[in-house]
Amino acid sequence: MLKFIECPRDAMQGWARQIPSDEKTGYLNALLDVGFDTLDFGSFVSPKAVPQMADTAEVMKGLKPSATKLLSIVANVRGAEEAVGYDAISYLGFPFSISETFQLRNTNKTIAEAMEQVQTIQELCIKNNKQLVIYISMGFGNPYGDPYSTDTVLYWANSFAELNIPIISLADTVGVAEPKGIAKLFSHLVPKFPETEFGAHFHSTPQLWEEKISAAYDNGCTRFDSAMRGIGGCPFAQDDLVGNIATENLVYFCRQRNLPVPLNMERFAVAGALADKVFGH
Repeated sequence: MLKFIECPRDAMQGWARQIPSDEKTGYLNALLDVGFDTLDFGSFVSPKAVPQMADTAEVMKGLKPSATKLLSIVANVRGAEEAVGYDAISYLGFPFSISETFQLRNTNKTIAEAMEQVQTIQELCIKNNKQLVIYISMGFGNPYGDPYSTDTVLYWANSFAELNIPIISLADTVGVAEPKGIAKLFSHLVPKFPETEFGAHFHSTPQLWEEKISAAYDNGCTRFDSAMRGIGGCPFAQDDLVGNIATENLVYFCRQRNLPVPLNMERFAVAGALADKVFGH
Protein backbone atom coordinates (compact mmCIF):
# COMPACT_ATOMS: atom_id res chain seq x y z
CA MET A 1 0.00 0.00 0.00
CA LEU A 2 1.25 3.48 -0.84
CA LYS A 3 1.82 6.02 1.91
CA PHE A 4 0.36 9.37 0.85
CA ILE A 5 2.27 12.47 1.98
CA GLU A 6 0.22 15.52 0.99
CA CYS A 7 2.28 18.69 0.45
CA PRO A 8 0.18 21.87 0.55
CA ARG A 9 3.22 23.73 1.86
CA ASP A 10 5.04 23.00 -1.39
CA ALA A 11 1.97 24.10 -3.32
CA MET A 12 1.52 27.34 -1.40
CA GLN A 13 5.07 28.54 -0.79
CA GLY A 14 5.70 29.90 -4.27
CA TRP A 15 2.15 31.07 -4.97
CA ALA A 16 2.09 34.69 -6.13
CA ARG A 17 -1.05 35.66 -4.22
CA GLN A 18 -0.51 35.94 -0.47
CA ILE A 19 -3.04 33.45 0.87
CA PRO A 20 -4.74 34.71 4.05
CA SER A 21 -4.07 32.70 7.19
CA ASP A 22 -7.69 31.72 7.73
CA GLU A 23 -7.91 30.49 4.14
CA LYS A 24 -4.81 28.34 4.64
CA THR A 25 -6.23 26.94 7.86
CA GLY A 26 -9.52 26.06 6.19
CA TYR A 27 -7.76 24.28 3.33
CA LEU A 28 -5.43 22.38 5.64
CA ASN A 29 -8.36 21.27 7.80
CA ALA A 30 -10.12 19.97 4.68
CA LEU A 31 -6.99 17.97 3.86
CA LEU A 32 -6.80 16.63 7.41
CA ASP A 33 -10.27 15.12 6.88
CA VAL A 34 -9.06 13.08 3.90
CA GLY A 35 -6.91 10.63 5.84
CA PHE A 36 -3.42 11.27 4.46
CA ASP A 37 -0.61 9.65 6.43
CA THR A 38 1.23 12.97 6.72
CA LEU A 39 0.55 16.60 5.88
CA ASP A 40 3.55 18.74 4.91
CA PHE A 41 1.69 21.81 6.14
CA GLY A 42 4.16 24.65 6.67
CA SER A 43 7.70 25.73 7.37
CA PHE A 44 9.69 27.56 10.00
CA VAL A 45 12.02 29.49 7.71
CA SER A 46 12.92 33.13 7.16
CA PRO A 47 9.79 35.17 6.33
CA LYS A 48 11.97 37.25 4.02
CA ALA A 49 12.94 34.15 2.07
CA VAL A 50 9.46 32.60 1.98
CA PRO A 51 6.82 35.24 2.85
CA GLN A 52 3.96 32.82 2.19
CA MET A 53 5.04 30.69 5.16
CA ALA A 54 5.53 33.53 7.66
CA ASP A 55 2.23 32.64 9.39
CA THR A 56 2.89 28.91 9.91
CA ALA A 57 2.67 29.14 13.71
CA GLU A 58 -0.56 31.13 13.51
CA VAL A 59 -2.10 28.76 10.97
CA MET A 60 -1.23 25.74 13.09
CA LYS A 61 -3.28 27.08 16.01
CA GLY A 62 -6.44 26.58 13.95
CA LEU A 63 -5.77 23.03 12.82
CA LYS A 64 -8.14 20.34 14.06
CA PRO A 65 -6.94 17.18 15.83
CA SER A 66 -6.39 14.40 13.32
CA ALA A 67 -4.75 11.01 12.88
CA THR A 68 -2.78 12.62 10.04
CA LYS A 69 0.71 13.55 11.23
CA LEU A 70 2.07 17.06 10.68
CA LEU A 71 5.42 17.74 9.00
CA SER A 72 7.13 21.13 9.01
CA ILE A 73 10.09 22.12 6.85
CA VAL A 74 13.06 23.77 8.58
CA ALA A 75 16.16 25.20 6.94
CA ASN A 76 18.44 25.62 9.95
CA VAL A 77 18.83 24.92 13.65
CA ARG A 78 16.91 28.07 14.63
CA GLY A 79 13.85 26.90 12.72
CA ALA A 80 14.18 23.43 14.18
CA GLU A 81 14.34 24.82 17.71
CA GLU A 82 11.05 26.59 17.06
CA ALA A 83 9.37 23.61 15.41
CA VAL A 84 10.21 21.06 18.11
CA GLY A 85 8.36 23.24 20.62
CA TYR A 86 4.99 22.29 19.11
CA ASP A 87 3.45 19.04 20.32
CA ALA A 88 1.28 18.80 17.20
CA ILE A 89 4.30 18.45 14.90
CA SER A 90 5.58 14.90 14.40
CA TYR A 91 8.17 15.44 11.68
CA LEU A 92 10.79 18.03 10.81
CA GLY A 93 11.85 18.05 7.17
CA PHE A 94 15.27 19.36 6.16
CA PRO A 95 16.18 20.03 2.49
CA PHE A 96 19.74 18.81 2.00
CA SER A 97 20.96 19.60 -1.49
CA ILE A 98 23.76 17.63 -3.08
CA SER A 99 24.19 20.63 -5.41
CA GLU A 100 26.48 23.11 -3.65
CA THR A 101 24.93 25.99 -5.60
CA PHE A 102 21.39 25.11 -4.60
CA GLN A 103 22.31 24.44 -0.97
CA LEU A 104 23.73 27.96 -0.75
CA ARG A 105 20.69 29.47 -2.47
CA ASN A 106 18.18 27.48 -0.46
CA THR A 107 19.64 27.59 3.06
CA ASN A 108 22.66 29.93 2.80
CA LYS A 109 24.90 27.04 3.85
CA THR A 110 27.55 24.97 2.14
CA ILE A 111 27.00 21.23 1.96
CA ALA A 112 29.51 20.73 4.79
CA GLU A 113 27.76 23.34 6.94
CA ALA A 114 24.38 21.79 6.16
CA MET A 115 25.63 18.40 7.34
CA GLU A 116 26.58 19.96 10.68
CA GLN A 117 23.06 21.39 10.90
CA VAL A 118 21.58 17.95 10.18
CA GLN A 119 23.49 16.41 13.08
CA THR A 120 22.30 19.12 15.49
CA ILE A 121 18.70 18.92 14.25
CA GLN A 122 18.72 15.14 14.59
CA GLU A 123 19.79 15.56 18.23
CA LEU A 124 16.97 18.07 18.77
CA CYS A 125 14.45 15.67 17.23
CA ILE A 126 15.53 12.77 19.43
CA LYS A 127 15.45 14.95 22.54
CA ASN A 128 11.95 16.26 21.72
CA ASN A 129 10.39 13.02 20.46
CA LYS A 130 10.23 14.14 16.81
CA GLN A 131 11.42 12.41 13.68
CA LEU A 132 13.69 13.98 11.08
CA VAL A 133 12.94 13.64 7.38
CA ILE A 134 15.89 14.40 5.10
CA TYR A 135 15.07 15.47 1.56
CA ILE A 136 18.01 14.81 -0.74
CA SER A 137 17.38 17.82 -2.94
CA MET A 138 18.60 17.88 -6.56
CA GLY A 139 18.73 14.11 -6.07
CA PHE A 140 18.48 13.37 -9.78
CA GLY A 141 20.49 16.24 -11.26
CA ASN A 142 20.67 20.04 -11.19
CA PRO A 143 20.53 22.97 -13.64
CA TYR A 144 23.73 24.61 -12.39
CA GLY A 145 26.35 22.30 -13.85
CA ASP A 146 27.36 21.07 -10.40
CA PRO A 147 28.79 17.53 -10.40
CA TYR A 148 26.13 14.81 -10.14
CA SER A 149 26.15 11.04 -10.06
CA THR A 150 24.00 8.33 -8.53
CA ASP A 151 27.08 7.35 -6.51
CA THR A 152 26.96 10.79 -4.85
CA VAL A 153 23.31 10.25 -3.91
CA LEU A 154 24.14 6.81 -2.52
CA TYR A 155 27.04 8.27 -0.51
CA TRP A 156 24.82 10.85 1.20
CA ALA A 157 21.95 8.43 1.70
CA ASN A 158 24.39 6.04 3.37
CA SER A 159 25.64 8.87 5.58
CA PHE A 160 22.13 9.79 6.73
CA ALA A 161 21.11 6.17 7.29
CA GLU A 162 24.20 5.70 9.46
CA LEU A 163 23.06 8.72 11.53
CA ASN A 164 19.82 6.80 12.11
CA ILE A 165 17.76 9.38 10.20
CA PRO A 166 14.43 7.52 10.07
CA ILE A 167 13.13 8.85 6.73
CA ILE A 168 15.09 9.84 3.63
CA SER A 169 13.21 11.20 0.63
CA LEU A 170 14.85 11.52 -2.78
CA ALA A 171 13.74 14.80 -4.31
CA ASP A 172 13.61 15.46 -8.04
CA THR A 173 13.72 19.21 -7.52
CA VAL A 174 13.74 20.28 -11.17
CA GLY A 175 11.91 17.39 -12.82
CA VAL A 176 14.90 15.75 -14.52
CA ALA A 177 14.68 12.25 -13.04
CA GLU A 178 14.62 9.37 -15.50
CA PRO A 179 13.18 5.92 -14.73
CA LYS A 180 16.56 4.20 -15.05
CA GLY A 181 18.17 6.48 -12.46
CA ILE A 182 15.16 6.24 -10.14
CA ALA A 183 15.23 2.44 -10.34
CA LYS A 184 18.97 2.30 -9.66
CA LEU A 185 18.77 4.42 -6.52
CA PHE A 186 15.78 2.75 -4.89
CA SER A 187 16.92 -0.77 -5.82
CA HIS A 188 20.22 -0.09 -4.01
CA LEU A 189 18.92 1.80 -0.97
CA VAL A 190 15.72 0.01 0.03
CA PRO A 191 17.27 -3.46 0.59
CA LYS A 192 20.52 -2.09 2.04
CA PHE A 193 18.84 -0.09 4.83
CA PRO A 194 15.71 -2.00 5.91
CA GLU A 195 15.34 0.16 9.04
CA THR A 196 15.19 3.37 7.00
CA GLU A 197 12.06 4.53 5.19
CA PHE A 198 12.85 5.85 1.71
CA GLY A 199 10.44 8.18 -0.02
CA ALA A 200 10.08 10.00 -3.33
CA HIS A 201 9.35 13.69 -3.83
CA PHE A 202 9.06 14.05 -7.58
CA HIS A 203 8.46 17.14 -9.67
CA SER A 204 7.35 16.34 -13.18
CA THR A 205 5.67 17.45 -16.35
CA PRO A 206 2.12 16.08 -16.58
CA GLN A 207 3.12 13.50 -19.20
CA LEU A 208 5.96 11.84 -17.27
CA TRP A 209 4.58 11.38 -13.76
CA GLU A 210 3.53 7.74 -14.16
CA GLU A 211 6.86 6.38 -15.34
CA LYS A 212 8.57 8.07 -12.39
CA ILE A 213 6.14 6.67 -9.83
CA SER A 214 6.32 3.22 -11.43
CA ALA A 215 10.13 3.17 -11.40
CA ALA A 216 10.21 4.03 -7.70
CA TYR A 217 7.36 1.72 -6.65
CA ASP A 218 8.68 -1.25 -8.65
CA ASN A 219 11.98 -0.92 -6.79
CA GLY A 220 10.62 -0.82 -3.26
CA CYS A 221 9.47 2.75 -2.61
CA THR A 222 6.02 3.06 -1.07
CA ARG A 223 6.22 6.59 0.38
CA PHE A 224 5.25 9.33 -2.09
CA ASP A 225 4.90 13.10 -1.74
CA SER A 226 2.25 14.78 -3.88
CA ALA A 227 0.00 17.83 -3.96
CA MET A 228 -3.64 18.22 -4.86
CA ARG A 229 -4.01 19.27 -8.51
CA GLY A 230 -0.24 18.98 -9.01
CA ILE A 231 0.30 22.54 -7.84
CA GLY A 232 3.74 23.71 -6.75
CA GLY A 233 7.26 22.79 -7.68
CA CYS A 234 10.61 24.48 -7.82
CA PRO A 235 10.84 28.12 -9.00
CA PHE A 236 14.25 27.33 -10.49
CA ALA A 237 12.72 24.84 -12.94
CA GLN A 238 11.75 27.73 -15.23
CA ASP A 239 8.97 25.58 -16.66
CA ASP A 240 5.35 26.18 -15.67
CA LEU A 241 4.53 22.54 -16.47
CA VAL A 242 7.00 21.17 -13.91
CA GLY A 243 5.12 20.83 -10.64
CA ASN A 244 4.42 18.36 -7.88
CA ILE A 245 3.00 14.98 -8.75
CA ALA A 246 -0.77 15.40 -8.55
CA THR A 247 -2.36 13.46 -5.69
CA GLU A 248 -5.18 12.56 -8.08
CA ASN A 249 -2.58 10.75 -10.20
CA LEU A 250 -1.33 8.75 -7.22
CA VAL A 251 -4.90 7.62 -6.60
CA TYR A 252 -5.15 6.62 -10.27
CA PHE A 253 -1.85 4.73 -10.00
CA CYS A 254 -3.15 2.74 -7.01
CA ARG A 255 -6.31 1.80 -8.84
CA GLN A 256 -4.38 0.75 -11.93
CA ARG A 257 -2.20 -1.51 -9.78
CA ASN A 258 -5.14 -2.78 -7.68
CA LEU A 259 -3.62 -1.23 -4.58
CA PRO A 260 -5.81 0.01 -1.72
CA VAL A 261 -6.40 3.76 -1.52
CA PRO A 262 -6.25 4.68 2.20
CA LEU A 263 -8.23 7.90 1.77
CA ASN A 264 -11.78 9.13 2.28
CA MET A 265 -12.67 9.89 -1.33
CA GLU A 266 -15.72 11.98 -0.45
CA ARG A 267 -13.54 14.25 1.67
CA PHE A 268 -10.92 14.09 -1.08
CA ALA A 269 -13.41 15.62 -3.51
CA VAL A 270 -14.29 18.36 -1.00
CA ALA A 271 -10.61 19.22 -0.53
CA GLY A 272 -10.06 19.24 -4.28
CA ALA A 273 -12.88 21.73 -4.80
CA LEU A 274 -11.38 23.93 -2.09
CA ALA A 275 -7.96 23.69 -3.75
CA ASP A 276 -9.52 25.11 -6.91
CA LYS A 277 -10.72 28.13 -4.90
CA VAL A 278 -7.48 28.67 -2.98
CA PHE A 279 -5.27 28.42 -6.05
CA GLY A 280 -7.69 30.02 -8.48
CA HIS A 281 -7.94 27.08 -10.88
